[in-house]
Amino acid sequence: MSQLEPAKPVKLIMSVIFKEKDICEKVFHEFKTFGEMDFISEVFPFDFTDYYCKEMGSPLSRRFIGFSKLIPPECLPEIKIKTNQIELAYSKDGKRQANIDPGYISAERLVLATGKNYTHRIYLNNGVYADLTLIYQDGDFRPLPWSYPDYASPKIREIFKLIRKKYLFQLRLPR
Repeated sequence: MSQLEPAKPVKLIMSVIFKEKDICEKVFHEFKTFGEMDFISEVFPFDFTDYYCKEMGSPLSRRFIGFSKLIPPECLPEIKIKTNQIELAYSKDGKRQANIDPGYISAERLVLATGKNYTHRIYLNNGVYADLTLIYQDGDFRPLPWSYPDYASPKIREIFKLIRKKYLFQLRLPR
């Protein structure tokens, strides 16, 4: 029989897709709710898909953020609900000005929160599903058949490896 133990804390991450830089800065200000940001990526063009262009316009950009406070993984649904509220607060004429995707990095994986069910997504709570997006194996994050193409790209996976290094260092610190 396996010994049941609480999960290790995980590193909260966010992806923000936006058109206007000032909206991104306003959203970052809202992130104070989640604690101090200890990683902010450069701005990347969001050009792997035009999925959000009808709603948000184009060209779109994306940034990734890591937070210094480690969280219990079971907090992901409440974080997704809060990021949805932030998206709604900055919507204009019923259209989002920012798309915020919260998730977490652990030693073994990168998980995103979503409100959309699919075959590989596991229901968590309050309408939120966990999307196993990447797994960490043999020194790298590995994409899965359903991984978003941008998350699967080598450049973005390098960002996640940097955030994972910070996370592993934080786990060794006394709490």
